[in-house]
Amino acid sequence: MKTLLKSVTIIDRDSSFHKKTQDILIENGAIIQIAHEIAPSEDCDVISNCYISQGWADSSVSFGEPGYEERETLAHGVQVASESGFTQIILNPTTHPITETRSQINYLKTATEGAITQVFPIGALTTESKGEYLAELYNMQKAGAVAFGDYKRCIPQANLLKIALQYTQTFGGIVISFPCDSSIMGKGVVNEHINSTRLGLKGIPALAEEIIVARDLSILEYAGGKLHIPTISTAQSVALIAQAKEKGLDVTCSVALHNLHFTDNTLDNFNTNYKVLPPLRDKAQVEALHKGVENGTIDMVTTDHYPLDIECKAKEFDLADFGTIGLEAAFGILIQHFSLEKVIEMLTKAKKRFFLPSSPIKVGAKADITLFNIDGETTFSTEMIRSSSKNCAFIGEKCKGNVLGVITERGKWFKGEQ
Repeated sequence: MKTLLKSVTIIDRDSSFHKKTQDILIENGAIIQIAHEIAPSEDCDVISNCYISQGWADSSVSFGEPGYEERETLAHGVQVASESGFTQIILNPTTHPITETRSQINYLKTATEGAITQVFPIGALTTESKGEYLAELYNMQKAGAVAFGDYKRCIPQANLLKIALQYTQTFGGIVISFPCDSSIMGKGVVNEHINSTRLGLKGIPALAEEIIVARDLSILEYAGGKLHIPTISTAQSVALIAQAKEKGLDVTCSVALHNLHFTDNTLDNFNTNYKVLPPLRDKAQVEALHKGVENGTIDMVTTDHYPLDIECKAKEFDLADFGTIGLEAAFGILIQHFSLEKVIEMLTKAKKRFFLPSSPIKVGAKADITLFNIDGETTFSTEMIRSSSKNCAFIGEKCKGNVLGVITERGKWFKGEQ
């Protein structure tokens, strides 16, 4: 079956058709014609009058399988990603057992083979993510792991990070280091600021993040290698990473969607869906994150999608687990904060950093396309959540535009299909 995209506006800086409105004919998972006018045939699906870009990629997604299938299965999770506009996701090692061997990487790849959205696993940096001994990094990379990190766990030993950066240079591996000093964080649950005192909640100071960012960048400068710092949340972290990039260090970073959209003022009703790590920061920090995105210091935005069953969230704020889902709301939230070109840049930048397949919109290329509109406004509701878990911080938020579909060489999905 062919697909004809009629009068679509292309947003793709890697394409000679960037910002142009064209017709595009796709057959057998490849772009076979781009022209100002293409007549539809009887065996064509026709989609008209929308925007398209290269398929979006998310650098930090968690599901549940294996071990926590009640939170999210692989099959359903990749379907949610497709319906949210993502054709590639990088999957965190948040399973049970933790993803730390070649066979576990193979399982994730095999179990999602053929899905519209491709899955690229992250292998645990250390065995059982305990921060003591390096896992079998080389073997996992050979099996398809795109990076190595212990999700939401700091690397406690500075020397272990040094060794990891030195070792992974031999095969081009990327080390992910979550920036939060657990000894400074203590039992904190929200940003240490006026609101934490007012609400009587234990605070997590910005220092807990910044001291690790500074440490890790110093080690990177000494050891070399490739470092990715996920979900930064403070102005000082942005400044430190900007300085490191000026030095030529091979470092990238991301920011979580919720840390860009919310401030800690949202905590007044003690809704545990707003309990995330790093915590929601104050207005000045959020403004610094926005500037970091605009000037390119922050490389990518992630949903940091982390499904949790109701038992993990239906507790007192202090006792609830950290985490929110965000795939379904990603585009509708981001387009309110940044220009369309910047949003697409932030949603596709992970491809380059993690060496994911990239397919510019041109004749002869494999199809890897997200279709969307930027008009219209809706209020994000529980009914719009496709994930198995419903722990979403964006319920009740205004969203702009909508995702209309995705097309890849493995298949396609359009809005309205089930």
